[in-house]
Amino acid sequence: MILTGLFPSRTMSLYMAKMFLVRTFSILGALVLILQSLDLLTESGAVLAYAGNGDAEIWRYVGLRTPQIAATFLPYSVLLGSILTLFQLNQNSEVTAMKASGLSAHQILAPLLLTGIAVAAISFAFNDRIVTRSTATLEQWKKVSYAPLPIDRGDRSNVWVKGDNNLIQVQQVRGRGNAAQLYGITVYERQDRSLTGILTAPHGVRDGNGWRVDNAERFTVATGQKAKVGSLVIGRNIRPDQFTLAHVDADSMGFMPLYQAIADLKVAGRQTDALEGALWHKLSGPLSAILMPLLGAVAGFGLARSGKLFVRAVIGMALGFLYFVADNFALAMGNLGAYPPFLAAWAPFLLFLMIGEAVLLRTEE
Repeated sequence: MILTGLFPSRTMSLYMAKMFLVRTFSILGALVLILQSLDLLTESGAVLAYAGNGDAEIWRYVGLRTPQIAATFLPYSVLLGSILTLFQLNQNSEVTAMKASGLSAHQILAPLLLTGIAVAAISFAFNDRIVTRSTATLEQWKKVSYAPLPIDRGDRSNVWVKGDNNLIQVQQVRGRGNAAQLYGITVYERQDRSLTGILTAPHGVRDGNGWRVDNAERFTVATGQKAKVGSLVIGRNIRPDQFTLAHVDADSMGFMPLYQAIADLKVAGRQTDALEGALWHKLSGPLSAILMPLLGAVAGFGLARSGKLFVRAVIGMALGFLYFVADNFALAMGNLGAYPPFLAAWAPFLLFLMIGEAVLLRTEE
């Protein structure tokens, strides 16, 4: 009962929430349709360049790319949806009627802010469960020039490691830590930067400080002959994390897998600042859906007949886009090590939260 005093009537709250959601997702749908069409024009040639690819592969590409575009432009859609909703409410004098009934600016915005929380939760779940998987699959597909690719099941593939002056390529790595198993192993044996031999093995496991491979074969460059060498240990002093964490892509991992990967990297003594910033941004990014109604609120207040309603809407858009610029700048500074990870992810959100509150309080006065 106490919370009901923070909102307009139930009917008005549902009316505003529906307006907000319809405009937000209509704008998002239009943006995705336009941008996906433009992206397909530039990428369809590369998809069809591989012999045998056709309509099915084009639609597969669309299915993998669309979640990325939707996730990228959802915050912009929330901003524009907020501004359009408040612009219309102000233009129709509905904001004036609500203020005349004794509601404060915060109470008027409360339905949009609550709806923004729901959108943020949906955005986080969508990014964590769908966007990360589509990104991982699409990146792997691009690496093989859109050739047939097995379904990504979370194993690491095509991993390169340097050890004992040799280059080791592993087609697939399964498991973590000392339980990691290597499949499709190729060792390029070098001496004084010259290739002396190529060792291949179907499978390898951890053995002491190295990796034991079975049924190995060696091609010797000097003689041009290939011979079976059976079982032997390769890659001494190569840690499991060098295989399992050779390449950690934050965009291709969900929140908890990325959190675990960061913990493993810290144990291995590797730098994690950029990944920690990306981890925090997986939370602060979706929460921008709560911030957008606050930044766009300038379009909902002030007299519509003053002739400055359009100017106020432009100011709201400028504040929102300025937030996105600051957010990207802070992440870039975090990746360079200039900002601590937490600050890089949360500083723009907290700064513009205060700016939005200041503007709203100034407007209410």
